[in-house]
Amino acid sequence: MSVYISGIQQCGIGVVDAAEAALYYKELLGFDCLVFDDIAEASLMTNYTGNSIYSRRAILTMNMQGGGGLELWQFMDRTPSSPKQKVRIGDIGISVIKIKTRNIEKAFSFFKNRQQEKITTIELNIAFKKRFLLEDKYQNTFEIVEVDDFFSKTTHVCAGVYGAIIGVSNLAAASNFYQSILHSAKIIAKAEQHLIFKNEKADKGAFSSLLGAFEVELVQVTGVYNKIYENRYWGDLGFIHLCLDVIDMTIYKQEQLVKGNTFTVDSEGFFEMDKAGGRFCYAEDPDGTLIELVETYKVPVIKKMGWYLNLKKRKSKKPLPNWMLKLLGLSKVK
Repeated sequence: MSVYISGIQQCGIGVVDAAEAALYYKELLGFDCLVFDDIAEASLMTNYTGNSIYSRRAILTMNMQGGGGLELWQFMDRTPSSPKQKVRIGDIGISVIKIKTRNIEKAFSFFKNRQQEKITTIELNIAFKKRFLLEDKYQNTFEIVEVDDFFSKTTHVCAGVYGAIIGVSNLAAASNFYQSILHSAKIIAKAEQHLIFKNEKADKGAFSSLLGAFEVELVQVTGVYNKIYENRYWGDLGFIHLCLDVIDMTIYKQEQLVKGNTFTVDSEGFFEMDKAGGRFCYAEDPDGTLIELVETYKVPVIKKMGWYLNLKKRKSKKPLPNWMLKLLGLSKVK
């Protein structure tokens, strides 16, 4: 079977101040690699910003131990709104982002010693992985989960984004959507109104060695739960989207359309952010939660030297050499 998804590229987080948030997540979670810092108008996202075009700042940072990055998204000409109520697991939308760690006990000790964030006790999730929950100073919740899939090693106890917990109103309908959109995902754990999809590390895609395996956990709960972004804009505070790295957008999109999944946004041609660029699309799950899909055409390796990778002209679908991927870590968040 062809592979079209090479990993989670990033999770979008709406913040008040992107520069301040980048420094915070560098310290908190080890996201110290700067991929881009871009200010522009979000002209293609008016479906989700009240049919108005707003200026935004977007900063993409990564943790070079492997996993997806964080895209910190800030309105430049609008005050972002907060969730009406504190987000709970099971609320409709992305309620939790999963972050990888090699050693759950060391990670727990690190955050406990900080005494700045709220943490739960260590427990097993339904896939029998050790995890605990961390609430950051912005009231965003992360699941720190112990796994064995890493790209390189740094001094921080955490690695990159491993997945997300997404609240849904109908588990069967949502399962069908995510089974399709994740392409080669397999259900690795299932409980009543609760399941986990996993995509193993892809053997294709320029960044697959860095992005690694990932999981998407779906939760349907009984009772009255809130829709996290109801009457709010994409870009408002919280987890705004989950972004998948796509190998061949044209073929992938054709396949998804055949399966009945529509794309609400498509940049079609080249879209540039800072010195990075590619084609991006958005799809909605049955509850309207946004999944971004990006095929990268150009990425800076060493910006100061003007060294960029042109992936559009690259014929091979194999992962880039590890030494080349590690050069991305030379651009630091400051």
